[in-house]
Amino acid sequence: MTIRQPTHTPYDGSSKLFTIGLKPLEFDRWIEVDEFLLPYLAEKQRLYAEIPEKVFVEEDGTHDAQREVLDLLAAHLEAAHPGTHRRNGADVEPAGFEGAIDRLPPALREAPLAKASLLVQEDLILMRRDERGWRLAAGSLCFPSSWSLREKFGRPLQEIHQPVPGFGPGTRPAELINRMFDGLQGQAVERFNWSIQANDALYHPLSNVERIDRATNRPSRFPDGDVDAHAFIRVERQTLRKLPVSRDILFTIRIHLDPLKVLDARPDRATLAASFVEQLQALDQQQLDYKGLTADRDRLVAFLDRMAGSA
Repeated sequence: MTIRQPTHTPYDGSSKLFTIGLKPLEFDRWIEVDEFLLPYLAEKQRLYAEIPEKVFVEEDGTHDAQREVLDLLAAHLEAAHPGTHRRNGADVEPAGFEGAIDRLPPALREAPLAKASLLVQEDLILMRRDERGWRLAAGSLCFPSSWSLREKFGRPLQEIHQPVPGFGPGTRPAELINRMFDGLQGQAVERFNWSIQANDALYHPLSNVERIDRATNRPSRFPDGDVDAHAFIRVERQTLRKLPVSRDILFTIRIHLDPLKVLDARPDRATLAASFVEQLQALDQQQLDYKGLTADRDRLVAFLDRMAGSA
């Protein structure tokens, strides 16, 4: 993956981990498009061909809402990103990726959300309200950040967030999230999350069993100790938008992957590294286990301290 300067740096303290942190979002900034558009779409296409059952789910009765998502995205991309997305008859397509929808597996060709997912780098999750709260009713999740789409499918928010420290059923954050979903009207909102991984894989799933094993055994992601060579910052830019017709909520997740060492080229590397260290040091044991950072926090801190000291 080409090295570039990070697009987002929530680890500077602007977005704290394990907080809700929703902020208003202008609609013209809803979807992000960059030079990695075609590689991301090609990777989605590969995953659809090889493991469609792991990266796409849908309930019966969601196609009208899925079509609403497709229409909203097409209109937005044509207006906001005319350099990369162009109309082809009745459809809007990414330049250089024309006809990709026709190459979807037969089982997904009639799913509007699968078609929509091949327009953007974002993953697309459709949330629907029932007596239990907001549940995951359909989703294209090609780039999971340590979770499993099939395990979360059909579950309400409080169960989806159960493994997250402080966000399980009955907690105040869980109640606040449900209220925020209920109160979301015409506006869009965004939040950021981040983690560290030992490679540049976009498809990065983790089952509940694997999460428990990781938290119990606390393995290092860098057994050779070489953080400089292997550490990547994984940033999630998440947006929420209530659909005007169905009143379902579209949850988008855009993944940014950058080598940790790329921070060393920034003029503000000392400040950024120090803030990153502060964020890592603030994590308690349960949070470290959830993020899989227990075995590696000290070496990450040492690496960042050296970066800050070299400025």
